Amino acid sequence: MTQIFSCAIIVRGQPRGGPPPERQINLSNIRAGAMARRAAQGQPDSKDTPDEPYAFQAREFLRKKLIGKEVCFTVEIKTALGREYGMVYLGKDTSGENIAEALVNEGLATVRREGIRGNNPEQVRLCELEDQAKSSKKGQWSEGGGTHTIRDMKYTIENPRNFVDSLHQKPINAIIEHVRDGSVVRALLLPDYYLVTVMLSGVKCPSFKREADGTETPEPFAAEAKFFTESRLLQRDVQIILESCPNQIILGTILHPNGNITELLLKEGFARCVDWSMAVYTQGAEKLRAAERSAKERKVRIWKDYVAPTANLDQKDRQFVAKVMQVVNADAMVVKLNSGEYKTIHLSSIRPPRNESENKDKDKRFRPLYDIPYMFEAREFLRKKLIGKKVNVTVDYIRAATGPGEGTPAFAERTCATVTIGGINIAEALVSKGLATVIRYRQDDDQRSSHYDELLAAEARAIKNGKGLHSKKEVPIHRVADISGETQKAKQFLPFLQRAGRSEAVVEYVFSGSRLKLYMPKETCLITFLLAGIECPRSSRNLPGGLQVAEPFSDEAMLFTKELVLQREVEVEVESMDKAGNFIGWLHIEGVNLSVALVENALSKVHFTAERSAYYKTLVSAEEVCRQRKEKVWANYEEKPVEEVVHLSEEKERVANYRHVFVTEITDQLHFYAQDVETGGQLESLMETMRAELASQPPVEGSFVARRGDYCIAKFADGEWYRARVEKVESPAKVHVFYIDYGNREVVSSTRLAAMLPAFSTRALPAQATEYTFAFIQVPQDEDARADVVDCVVRDIQNIQCLLNVEYSGATCPHVTVQFGDTKDDVGLGLVKEGLVMVDVRKEKHLQKMVRPQILFLAILNIWRYGDFRADDADEFGYRR
Repeated sequence: MTQIFSCAIIVRGQPRGGPPPERQINLSNIRAGAMARRAAQGQPDSKDTPDEPYAFQAREFLRKKLIGKEVCFTVEIKTALGREYGMVYLGKDTSGENIAEALVNEGLATVRREGIRGNNPEQVRLCELEDQAKSSKKGQWSEGGGTHTIRDMKYTIENPRNFVDSLHQKPINAIIEHVRDGSVVRALLLPDYYLVTVMLSGVKCPSFKREADGTETPEPFAAEAKFFTESRLLQRDVQIILESCPNQIILGTILHPNGNITELLLKEGFARCVDWSMAVYTQGAEKLRAAERSAKERKVRIWKDYVAPTANLDQKDRQFVAKVMQVVNADAMVVKLNSGEYKTIHLSSIRPPRNESENKDKDKRFRPLYDIPYMFEAREFLRKKLIGKKVNVTVDYIRAATGPGEGTPAFAERTCATVTIGGINIAEALVSKGLATVIRYRQDDDQRSSHYDELLAAEARAIKNGKGLHSKKEVPIHRVADISGETQKAKQFLPFLQRAGRSEAVVEYVFSGSRLKLYMPKETCLITFLLAGIECPRSSRNLPGGLQVAEPFSDEAMLFTKELVLQREVEVEVESMDKAGNFIGWLHIEGVNLSVALVENALSKVHFTAERSAYYKTLVSAEEVCRQRKEKVWANYEEKPVEEVVHLSEEKERVANYRHVFVTEITDQLHFYAQDVETGGQLESLMETMRAELASQPPVEGSFVARRGDYCIAKFADGEWYRARVEKVESPAKVHVFYIDYGNREVVSSTRLAAMLPAFSTRALPAQATEYTFAFIQVPQDEDARADVVDCVVRDIQNIQCLLNVEYSGATCPHVTVQFGDTKDDVGLGLVKEGLVMVDVRKEKHLQKMVRPQILFLAILNIWRYGDFRADDADEFGYRR
C-alpha cells in the first residue's frame, strides 16, 4: 500500500527489475468527504477548496491502518474510463478486515444506498454498520456538523526564511504528501497544516526533465530514486528539520524511525552530494560523504561507471609519510619521500591569495610573495609549521596538465593532496585563518579534497570572524628592499651588518652549495650571501659565451645546503662583500657552521681566505680527514711527492716547437690570425653540419637582437653563414662583427645575423682564429712604410699553410716566428733582409742568439736607401730607437 485518498487506495505490487506499476482501487458502495484542494495555478478565477467534514479524519484512519501494509482487493466494476471499484481487505486474502466496513463503522463514510441490491450480503452489512454508527453518533453522525474537523490549510508562506529561522532547526512533525523526485517532497507540517515543498539538504537525486510539450523525461535512475523515497516516506509520519531557505527554497532533513533518507539515498547510489546545500546539513556532513564514498566504491546505480581520481595510483603512492623541504608560495610544498625522491604536493581544493589589482606598477619588479596581500603571511604560516617536519600525505586527485589558453596560463600536472601533521589538516588551518580560499567546483567534478566540507566550514568561520583575506581592515604591506647585486646599496648596508655581529635571517633560495639568498626580517631586506672560507664546486649557469658546465659534486653540494638550511631560520656573520654587491660571511644553523659542514662532508675545499678566521683550524682538520679518505671532491687527490729543489745555474735555452698553421687574416698593424691545421677537420665538419641545419630550418630574418659581446652567426658576402661575435652596435643597420674562426671583421645589418645554436657554440668547438704578431720585429710607424710591409706579408703567407713557433708573450697576443711550409725560410728574417722592417733587440740572453747584428746591413734597400735615418731625425720619419 503506497497512498491513500479519502475513499481511494493506490496499491503497488512487488518490485521486479524496477518500480512496479501503480493501481488505484476505489471503494465500492461508500462515499467519504473530499479533502481540501488548492486552486489551479494560472487560473485566476479558481479558488481553494476546503476539506469536507471528516474527510481528513477518514484519510488519516485509512493511512494509519494501511500504509506500508499488505492488502488483498477484488474488482467489482471497471468503468469505460478505466476506473476500478471494488473491495479491499487487510491481509493476504479476503478473510482480512474489510476496509469499507471499517470506515462506515467509524462514521467516516456514508453508504451509497441508491445502488444497493437486497440479495447482496456485503451491501446489506454496510447498511447495518451505517445504522449502528448513526445510533452511536460516530463521526459524521455526531452533533455539530463536523466543522471542527475542517483544516485551515496554508499553501503559501509570506516570508519563508523567517518561518524557517523561527523554528530554530527543531524537529517538527509532518506527513509526506507527495514525492516529486528522490530528493524533493511535499510535506504537511503539523499541527498548523502548512503544505511546503522541501528539498533534502546536501544531496540531489536524478530528476524528471520537463519538455516543451509538457511531457517529462526521466534522467537515468530518476524513477528508481523516486520509488525508493516513496516506498519509505510517502504518507508516513516523519519529523523534519527545516535547516535553511536560500532563494525561497526550503532545505531540510527528514528523520524517520527507520533511519535518515538522505544517507540511505547516497548509500544506495540514488543521489550525489551537493556542496551548496551541504553546509546547512545539521546531521554531520561527513556521514553523507562517507555514504557517497561507499556507493562509489561499490559502483552502484548512478556511480556504475565511476572511476576514482586516484584509481591508477598504488596504495603506497596514495598515502605516505614525507618530510617537508620547501614551501612554494602558499598552496604547495616540496617533500622528500622515504626513498629519497623529491615530490611537489599541492594542497587540495584551496587557492592561495591572489593579486586582485590590475594596476600594477610597470616600473617596479613584481614579487608575488611580498606584493600579493597575505601571500607572505600564508607562506610564513606553512614554513614555521612544516619545514623539516614529517607529515602525512593523502593524495586526493591528480590534476592533469593544461596548455595555455586565452587569459589562462599553462599548468604542469599537479598532485593534489590532504596534508596533516599531528592530526591537523594544514589546508583547513590555512583557510580558517583567512590565508587561503576554497575552490568551488562543478557538481560533477569529483577532483576535490576528501575533507572538502571541513574546508567550506573553515572558510565560513573565517568570513564570519573577518580573518585575513576576509578582513575589512587595511591589508598588510611588506616593503622589502632587494639589494642583491646593488653594489652602492650593499656598501651602505655593510657597516650595519658588520657591527650587528650575528644577525637573524631566513634562507629564501639556494643558488649553489655556497651561494644563497637571505631575507633579513629585522632589516626587511633581501641579500645575496656567499659562504666564507670555502671553495665550493660551481653549478651550471648561463654565461654570455654559453652554458657553463657544472663542476663535479656541485649538485650534491647544493642539495646538501638545501636540505640543511632552505627556508629555515639561521644566524649570519657578515665579514665583507665582493665587487658585485654580494655579502661574504659565516652562516650558522642550530649550532652548525655551514662552511664547516660542507668541508666535513667532502663537498667543499678550504679557501686561503679562511686563514684569518676563527674557524680556520676546524676547517683544515675537517679537510684533512676527507682528503685522507679521498671522498667526493677529493676522490682524485694524489699527494705530491717531495722533490729536492736543485738550483740550476745553466742558462735557459730557446725552445723551438714549430706547428702547422693556416694564416687566414692579416691586419693593418701587422698582426695576423691563424688556424691550427690539426683542428681544421673539426671546423669543416661543424660548418657543414651548421649550414645543413640552417638550410632545413632557416632563421627568421631580423629576429636576433644584437648586443655587444654576444656570440651569433653572420652571413658573409659569399652568402654562407659563419660563427661571429658582436663587437659594436651602431644601429640595426650597422653591427660590427668579428668572425671568430677566421679573424676578419665586417659591418653588417642585423638582418644578416642569427642566434648561435648551442650545438655550434664555442663550447662545442673553441674559436679557431688565434691572433699573433711577429717576434723580433719593429713595425714601421709610417703608414706608407707599414702598408708596404703588410702588402708583402699578405702576398707571402695569407691563405697559406706555414710553420709557427711561439717565442715570447706580448701585451695583447703571442709573438711568434713564422717559416714557409716548403722552404722553411723565416718570414720575418726575409722582411728584415728586404729592408722593410727593423729588428727589435731583446734583452733575454736565450733570444739574443736570434738577432744577428750583421743582418741590419745585409741590404741597402727600401728604408736604407737614403742612408741610416735612425739618428736625430728618427721621430720625423716615424721611427723610434
